[in-house]
Amino acid sequence: MSAEERREAILEAARGEFASTGYHGTSTETIAERAGISQPYLFRLFGTKKELFLASVRRCFRETLETFQRAAEGKRGEEALHAMGDAYLGLLTDRSRLMAQMQAYASCDDPEIRAVVREGYGDLVTWTERVSGLAPAELSHFFAKGMLLNVVASMDLLNSDEAWARRLIDGCRADT
Repeated sequence: MSAEERREAILEAARGEFASTGYHGTSTETIAERAGISQPYLFRLFGTKKELFLASVRRCFRETLETFQRAAEGKRGEEALHAMGDAYLGLLTDRSRLMAQMQAYASCDDPEIRAVVREGYGDLVTWTERVSGLAPAELSHFFAKGMLLNVVASMDLLNSDEAWARRLIDGCRADT
């Protein structure tokens, strides 16, 4: 495995662990075991647990932005927005990714983590605004709907038969 492939494998293992137990509850020993490496090697690559968490958060936002970019390729305006919304629904099926994202938001009491989350979220908003041409109210609605879908997915309601959950999900899908 190349150094970059090893780094990505560690970040994948870290995402799974951070998704389950959050920044404070996750041990680097568990991440190292899951990645099949030694803990000293993990620290050699990332320095600290916080640097590993920040790298994991950056990766999550980068992958979301890349998903939006692929979905909207060759599209503009409403067409791009609908494609991004549909693509985001696909991302929500990966509970590990979703829960890691939610853990990042929950860890924003730390100023360094908050700065990385703000930067990543800001990149999503700025890019979506540029490609879609949305006015501020419409842009807010799009991202508010995405956050509602995050909450629905975190409760594992995407395939639920509960009527109230179906209504919320159908409402979100109605104009994507």
